[in-house]
Amino acid sequence: MTRHIFVLTGAGVSAESGLGTFRDKAGEGIWAQFDPMKLATPEAFAHDPETVLAFYDARRRNLLSAAPNAAHTALARLEATLASAGGELSLVTQNIDDLHERAGSQRVIHMHGELLKARCLNCECVHLWPEDLPASESCPACRTGGLRPHIVWFGEMPFHKDEIEQALARADFFVAIGTSGAVYPAAGFAAEARALGIPTLEINLKAADNAVIFDAARYGPASVIVPAWVEEVTVGLGGKI
Repeated sequence: MTRHIFVLTGAGVSAESGLGTFRDKAGEGIWAQFDPMKLATPEAFAHDPETVLAFYDARRRNLLSAAPNAAHTALARLEATLASAGGELSLVTQNIDDLHERAGSQRVIHMHGELLKARCLNCECVHLWPEDLPASESCPACRTGGLRPHIVWFGEMPFHKDEIEQALARADFFVAIGTSGAVYPAAGFAAEARALGIPTLEINLKAADNAVIFDAARYGPASVIVPAWVEEVTVGLGGKI
């Protein structure tokens, strides 16, 4: 019986909520429309903070108008069911949205940061920030530093690396949902799980770049495939995975 499931989610889990993916094989992701080197690097922010902040203001407004979909809700239900049976769900997301939390998930590890937060460039305090972020805004804590989106940009290290590695090491099942399989280190988690002897499953609209790594796969919309899989797992915790 599976007791500790490690779930990695990517942009595909939120796409049906109206949030665009950053990459897709059709070339329609956000980074096909915008140059990430001009919008998502520390150097871009230092060179032109107004343009970078305006880009994330637009993403933030889009997020605030979105709502969780059935995939988010199903994962929240899985977390609660596992916990009631003495198990655990480690939910690690590459997404910077808060839709997992709004769906009811209690413990979400945001490895790429959170769009609705801002971080001080001086004292590094992190603040909830659901509104637009002007370049002139100062840190509410120290009053001396400016603010940036609390997001991992290209060239920066993901957050919570140690916590993620520990969770993966104690898992007995690994699932990647809606990920491109192209962004490291997250794209390497499935291979790490395989090396540890942990069964792996890919749930995706289409095969990811690293699909060959997985033991099994289910393809289709996340709002359909994820609830169906969760239902199998949660029925008496005896569903076929």
